[in-house]
Amino acid sequence: MEGRGAEERDDVCMCQTVFPAHADHRGELRAGQLLKWMDATACLAAEKHAGVSCVTASVDDIQFEEAARVGQIITIKTKVNRAFKTSMEVGIKVMVQDVEKIVSVAYATYVAKPAGAGKIELEPVKLLSTEDHLEHSLAIERRRIRLGYEEVFQNLMQESNKEDTFEEKGGVATDLTHVQSIELIQPPHANHHGNTFGGQIMAWMETVASISASRLCHSYPVLKSVNMFKFWGPSVVGDHLVFNAIVNNTFQNSVGLGVHRSEALPVAVWNKWLQPMLKFCLYVEVGVRVEACNCEEWIKNQARHINSAFLIFNAVNDSGELLTLPRIKPTTQDGMRRYHGAIARRRIRLIRKCMLSAKADKPSFLWEKSNQAYMSYSNIAALTRLAAKPGWEVTSAVDDIKIWTHEEGEMVSLKVEMQVNIPSHLAFCLLSDFTLRLQWDKHFLTCKVLQAVNEDDKIYYVTSPPMTGHKPRDFVILVSQRQPFKPSEPYIVAVKSVTLTSMPPSSEYWRSELLCAGFQIYSDSDSSCTVCYFNQVTSGVVPYFAANLTGSSKSIEDTTLECKKFLEMNNSKLKLKTYF
Repeated sequence: MEGRGAEERDDVCMCQTVFPAHADHRGELRAGQLLKWMDATACLAAEKHAGVSCVTASVDDIQFEEAARVGQIITIKTKVNRAFKTSMEVGIKVMVQDVEKIVSVAYATYVAKPAGAGKIELEPVKLLSTEDHLEHSLAIERRRIRLGYEEVFQNLMQESNKEDTFEEKGGVATDLTHVQSIELIQPPHANHHGNTFGGQIMAWMETVASISASRLCHSYPVLKSVNMFKFWGPSVVGDHLVFNAIVNNTFQNSVGLGVHRSEALPVAVWNKWLQPMLKFCLYVEVGVRVEACNCEEWIKNQARHINSAFLIFNAVNDSGELLTLPRIKPTTQDGMRRYHGAIARRRIRLIRKCMLSAKADKPSFLWEKSNQAYMSYSNIAALTRLAAKPGWEVTSAVDDIKIWTHEEGEMVSLKVEMQVNIPSHLAFCLLSDFTLRLQWDKHFLTCKVLQAVNEDDKIYYVTSPPMTGHKPRDFVILVSQRQPFKPSEPYIVAVKSVTLTSMPPSSEYWRSELLCAGFQIYSDSDSSCTVCYFNQVTSGVVPYFAANLTGSSKSIEDTTLECKKFLEMNNSKLKLKTYF
C-alpha cells in the first residue's frame, strides 16, 4: 500500500470557448457537452491529488442555473475537497467569464485506479484557506447523504405505494416516449487504460433523454437538472453501450411544487389537495438506463447494468417561453413504479433545496422520515459555516473565557470560548447529552428526549423559565453530533429547531426557535480542550442574551463558568472511578 498526494493545492481550471458545434439550435451550450467538460476537469483535479488515473464513481445532483451562449467563454474550476481512503470528493464550479454568471455548482466522487491490481491510500488534502477548511468539513456530511440516499428513497417509495391512490385524469401514456440508442466505445471515448470517461457516458445519456422528452413536449427540451449519477460498473473500449430512456412523470416545477406540507398529512390527502393546482406541468423527468456488453455478452444477452440517471427538462418555444406539458397516466406496473419513483425523487430534491437554502426568517422545518438525513446535514453544515465566518470580534475576555460577536446585516451571532481541564472526548459526551444541561444551564427548566433517531441525532423538548412579563418558553430541537475523523478536527454538537406534529405549541408556553447553535470541541492535550459555543441569535433567545450584550448582566459568563465547573467536576469523578 503506497501513499500519494499533491504537494501543492489540488485546483484545476479549464477555460473553453463555446463554438456553434457545442451549441443547440438556440445558440446555447448543450448540457451534454458541458457535462463532458465538467467531468474531464474534475477528473484532472482528482488525478493531480492521487498521482494515478481516476474514474468517476458518482456525481451529486446538478442544477443548471444559467446557460452559456455561442461566443462566450466558460471557466470550470475544480478542487479536491476531501480525500477518503481510495476515493475523493471534487467540487466543481462553472461560470461564464467576464459577466461572472454561475452556470452550475456540483460535487463529484472519484476513485483512484492505478495500473494493475494494486491500491493506493490517498494523502489528506492540503487546506490553505478558510473556504478549504469549510468544504473539507462539509464533505464528510455530503458523503453521509450519498450513502443514505437509497434508504431515504426506498422509504418514500413505500410510503407512496401505501397511501398514494391518486389516478391521473386526462393524462397521457408514455409508451411512445421510449427511446433506445446504441453506442460503440472507441479509443477517443476512454482514458489510456481503456476505461470510458464518465462525462462521455453522461453526454450520451443527455442526448437520449432529450429525444425522449421531445416526444412528449413536441418541442426542443432544455436540461435543467440531473438527479445523482452513480456508476455501478466499468465499461471499456470495444464495449457496446445500450441506452434506454423513457418519460417517468411531469411536474409543475423541477424541484417540487413551491409549497410546503405544513402538517403530517398522508400523501393521498396531500396529492388530492394539490391536484387542482397542477393543471399545468412545466417539467418532465426522463429516466435513462445504461447497459454495457462486449460482443460475446451481446450474443448471449448478458448485458451489464452500469448506470441509471434521471434528468429533468422543460420545453420552450422559439420565443423562449415555457411550454406546458400534459400529465402522465401510468398504464403498466412498471410505469406505475417509475411514476411513484419520480414523485419520491422530486420530494427529495425539494427537501434538499429547502435545507440548503434555509434563511434566517424561515420557520423550522417539519421533521419527517424522508428528510432526516438532510435535516441532520443542514444542522451540522449551518454550525460549521457559522464557526468559519470571518469578522468575529472579541467583546469580553476574562480569565479563560472569551466572548465574541459577529454582525451580518440584521443578524447577530454569539461565540463563547473557554479552556477546560477535561479530555475532549469526555467533554463531547457530557455536552452532547442535553438532559445533563439542567445541571449547569439555568436557562433549561426541563429537558426530555422525544425521539432517539439514531446514535448521532436526537430530538429534545426543552422548557425555559419565564422572563419578566412573558410566559415561559419552550423549544423542540434537533441535536446532531459528530466525532472527528482526524485529531485536528473538532467534535461537533449542532442544535436547531424542528417541527414535530406530535408536539404542537401549547398555550402554557411561548414556542420559540433556535436557528443555529451548538458546540465545537478541540483537543489541546490528553487532559484539556477548548470548548466553543455558538448561537445565531433569534427572537426566541434574545431575552436571554440582550442584557449581557449591553453590559448590564454577566449571565453568559456565569453560565459558562457553571459549564466549566460541571465538566471539570465530572472529569474528576470519572478519574476517581477509574482509580478505585
